[in-house]
Amino acid sequence: MGLSRLRGRTSAGLPRVVVGACAALAGGAVLGLLTHPENLAHATGYQYAAGLLLAIGLYGSTHDIDFAEVRRSLKVVLVAVTAGVLVKASLIAAVMVLAFDRPEYLVLGIAVAQIDPLSVAATQKSVRVSPRAKTILSVWAAFDDPMTVLLTLYFSALALRYGAGPAGDGSAVTDTAAVFGDLLLNLGLFALVAALWWAAAVWLGRGRRHGTRRPAADVVALALVVALILFAAQDMMVLAVALTGLLVRLGRFRAGLETAVALAFLAASAVLGVVLASGEVFLREGLVLGVSAFAAQLLVTLLISRLLVRPRLTWPDLAHLGFGQQNGITAILLALALEPRFPGTVGVVGPAIVTVNLLHHTFQWARVDRWRQDLSTAPEPQHAPAAMSQEWKPEPG
Repeated sequence: MGLSRLRGRTSAGLPRVVVGACAALAGGAVLGLLTHPENLAHATGYQYAAGLLLAIGLYGSTHDIDFAEVRRSLKVVLVAVTAGVLVKASLIAAVMVLAFDRPEYLVLGIAVAQIDPLSVAATQKSVRVSPRAKTILSVWAAFDDPMTVLLTLYFSALALRYGAGPAGDGSAVTDTAAVFGDLLLNLGLFALVAALWWAAAVWLGRGRRHGTRRPAADVVALALVVALILFAAQDMMVLAVALTGLLVRLGRFRAGLETAVALAFLAASAVLGVVLASGEVFLREGLVLGVSAFAAQLLVTLLISRLLVRPRLTWPDLAHLGFGQQNGITAILLALALEPRFPGTVGVVGPAIVTVNLLHHTFQWARVDRWRQDLSTAPEPQHAPAAMSQEWKPEPG
């Protein structure tokens, strides 16, 4: 099957890329059962490959974001990726600790609090949702990862302070100076890429004629982005990649980016299958964790929409954000990083990822079916309501 067939939806309304991800997950599980890989986090090339997948997803998630929509929803996005992530992680952690009375489960809220940008970039195609809602979710997914890294430090320290679990090698807990040092390195790398892009634009004279730019600019953009992703994947400098997606656009190479995102999404699903099959799995804890994460996203969305969003979101937009929780390679990476200090983290987070994604696609599928019924039974409107025309407009095609 050609990669182009991964775009679009099946006759049942599911995105084809999601069906492909389920197949990749099953294939990865079979591979894990056959090979029984040990210490996957320390396997040769694993960390770099995982960083590469995450970088592709982050760049794809921010590449098509509309600056006008970002400015319009800037306050919402800032609250979502700061206070929103903190509230989500706290809610999830509280449910897990109360349900199982294990202080080490404080860290599980971090592992699934973020929204996976790879999944968002691969599946965000609905025409019933406004560009505004898509922008909010894309930026939310792209920039909550750095916040999650910071929370990993403090939640881990909090869990250890309350006597959580046996001691490990401490690889999941880094000092505050290192965390903020990484933040500065990310910003420095982005500044370097931005300077190179600006210099290239000056050298090419920008070449804008009737809203277009010279083909050479697309080639330079592609070279910069590929070099950045290959370099950033070594040290997980994902913030620099996400910021670059806002600035450097690929132009005529955009279709290639969509293919790369789809392939990375499938690869991440296969990795998850291997992780689930290669270790002990805690289904009950994973189910509770996944449901808690999905419910926390809905609750935070409702709070933010009530307190911050003006004008109010339409129902399709609210559902898109509220049911937008997805987990993938980011959650896998955090679980593997926390495993040495908190044994069993991977066995809980793995089933939780599957639970979250099943809930997400079930609700999305039901929502699409409901819209189809509404469209098929509703009489032909004479004119669109004024409020709706201001809130959202279907995308062409």
